[in-house]
Amino acid sequence: MDFSWSEDQENFYKKTFEFAKANLNNSLQERESQHIFGRKEWDMCGEFGLLGLCVPEEYSGIGLDAITTAYAVEAFGRGCEDGGLVFSSSAHLFACVMPILEHASEELKRKVIPKLATGKYVGANAITEAEAGSDVFAMKSTAVRRGSEYVINGSKSYVSNGPVADIFLIYAMTNPSHGHLGVTAFVVERDRPGLTIGKPFSKMGLTTSPISPIYMDDLVVPAESIVGREGQGGTIFRESMQWERACLFAGYVGAMHRQLDQVINYAKERKQFRKPLGKNQAISHKIANMKLRLDAAKLLLYRACWLMDQKKDAILEVSLAKVAISEAAIASNLDAIQIFGGNGYMTENGIERGLRDAIPSTIFSGTSEIQRDLIAVRLGL
Repeated sequence: MDFSWSEDQENFYKKTFEFAKANLNNSLQERESQHIFGRKEWDMCGEFGLLGLCVPEEYSGIGLDAITTAYAVEAFGRGCEDGGLVFSSSAHLFACVMPILEHASEELKRKVIPKLATGKYVGANAITEAEAGSDVFAMKSTAVRRGSEYVINGSKSYVSNGPVADIFLIYAMTNPSHGHLGVTAFVVERDRPGLTIGKPFSKMGLTTSPISPIYMDDLVVPAESIVGREGQGGTIFRESMQWERACLFAGYVGAMHRQLDQVINYAKERKQFRKPLGKNQAISHKIANMKLRLDAAKLLLYRACWLMDQKKDAILEVSLAKVAISEAAIASNLDAIQIFGGNGYMTENGIERGLRDAIPSTIFSGTSEIQRDLIAVRLGL
């Protein structure tokens, strides 16, 4: 098995890391504390290509495969300290852009994908409801066909990018008696009558990634807005989660890499009891564990992405990677705060931000419990 990266992949990683580090961290403390979406930074990400990494060039993307996309997102997360921006960008690409790209009509793709891939549009995925979280297909939102149109009614909760989105990928029941086979996905523009954006939620982490409910009240959309076929929404959503659970979490791998660099430097420079902090075994072992988690997470992640590129069933491997990365991120952030001590607890140093940004990773894109269910099923249990 070849674990090496090509020269092109290495160069793009370096270019992405340097871009993110140089351009995306300005005024972060202000944006983070005030829950401000960095539109300027978003536009720069779009111009660089981060919002269309795995989108073909004919639709204004870069055309990367899954494993190279994940590698670029890792560099993004390593260089950009704004976890909310990394999350918003990834949710936009993997949960909104890719489902449209892979399943929509050519006319619909031509209409929206180039603007999404370049960042002119912000995309949002709207499937979760107040009573349909992990049991996502228990949704109550409905779409009823009337001639050449559909009328959508219902509400969605926890819509990432909702407050700033231009395009929503909305899932609704077109045949409630068919369960997940009765779900259909629709592309809906923000300004379409009948769509209302709710008040943004306030969160403990990922604060620069805006999130809100949305409401559909006799929202009329043309039949041409369907992504895929009627009743195909369940399959489309599951495929999008494969992209998100793999490639989005590469951003957390990058953040863990940046964090490890910070901790090692601090442990070398900070002195306690007349010697560097890292010479204390209790500290060095924590750092060793952080390195162990990081490398294990990387191996699981890139195995899953490799299988995706081979068009093989990767549900087991993607779920393993998602659980490992999310839980490693929390554990390593706790260790980092402990190593930095009081300095790690102060918000101005940005160390505690990593923990707040990591905690939701075990919840979104399918909780750790749901991932373990998927793993158990694949093991024949």
